[in-house]
Amino acid sequence: MKTPVYLDYAATTPVDPAVAETMAGYLTLDGVFGNPASRSHGYGWQAEAAVENARRQVAQLIGADPREIVWTSGATESDNLAIKGAVDANRNRDVRPHIITSSIEHKAVLDTCSWLEAHGCDVTYLDPDTSGQIAPVQVEQALRPETLIVSLMLVNNELGTVNDIASIGSILRNRGVLFHVDAAQAAGKIPVNVGELQADLVALSAHKVYGPKGVGGLYVRRSPDVRIDAQIHGGGHERGMRSGTLPTHQVAGMGKAFELAGEVLASEAARLEALRGRFLQGIAGLDGVSLNGHETDRVPGIINLSFDGIEAESLMLGLRELAVSSGSACASATMEPSYVLTAIGLSEARAHAGLRFSLGRFSSEEEVDFAAGQVTSVVQRLRERRRTSA
Repeated sequence: MKTPVYLDYAATTPVDPAVAETMAGYLTLDGVFGNPASRSHGYGWQAEAAVENARRQVAQLIGADPREIVWTSGATESDNLAIKGAVDANRNRDVRPHIITSSIEHKAVLDTCSWLEAHGCDVTYLDPDTSGQIAPVQVEQALRPETLIVSLMLVNNELGTVNDIASIGSILRNRGVLFHVDAAQAAGKIPVNVGELQADLVALSAHKVYGPKGVGGLYVRRSPDVRIDAQIHGGGHERGMRSGTLPTHQVAGMGKAFELAGEVLASEAARLEALRGRFLQGIAGLDGVSLNGHETDRVPGIINLSFDGIEAESLMLGLRELAVSSGSACASATMEPSYVLTAIGLSEARAHAGLRFSLGRFSSEEEVDFAAGQVTSVVQRLRERRRTSA
């Protein structure tokens, strides 16, 4: 067993070997290395065919039309393109646009909304309940005549909690309000169908689904068309919504990753649920352990726990044989407690004690048992040290 044991799949996933093999075919002279925008010769045609095949693979996983998939550099760019692009394309210059989001969204959404506040928009930040969910009635009550777009995540990246996006989507569709959903932590983990969600814009990421970093997608609904203005200009690629030469190998890798995810979706979820239960049973002998998030409305691979009397930073230092995190990878540079945990009502002390364990495709029973033993041992040692020094 390789150590440290990797239990941070929510931050990023290793590329599946089948995905890496696919990508290798689009890099060198003996492969399909052409520019997919070069339509004057066979090299470009082959690359374009690979890109369109990947577009179909991604679309199939989320129940979309391939023409509704726009390639980006990742979910962060997709979130920016969706929200800024929708505001730019649809705002009434005589009315201050209103945006609704939540206080526990990914920083790609929160920082984008903050930027838009400084550029003439009003933003309402909804507070979640103690499990991390946003209720449909909260969204409905926050709507104004000038509300232009609502942005909410399907699965919270720290808690694993799943929102009732379909009910919210129904409310917004009836009101004619655009709906953006960050599905980076949902695609490949739970069934995602954009039609059932009634979403207009959906952000996707490859590296959360055993694909490469640096590539993602944005679902943009057609029929009727959702209008967004490009945020990157220079060539009019992706039907004018996102310029830039496409990285064929990464796009093909994302397509293959999404295809694989669809094939193993149910079996992988069941296996991860079993591993989750095994891990929690393995630490059942510890007292003062609290689950942060929802008991049932969640993805199986994310487990957020607080350990009474112990700060997560101290626990992580003790858990040198495990790769875990105290929150989102995008916020790990700060020593402040997780803004997600404080937003769901945890005290600063309990938020500081929160640790995220995330399981994935290559997690094994042996690794889970080892991790449970390590957590139990280190928590007991830290608590004993605290008692003797008190």
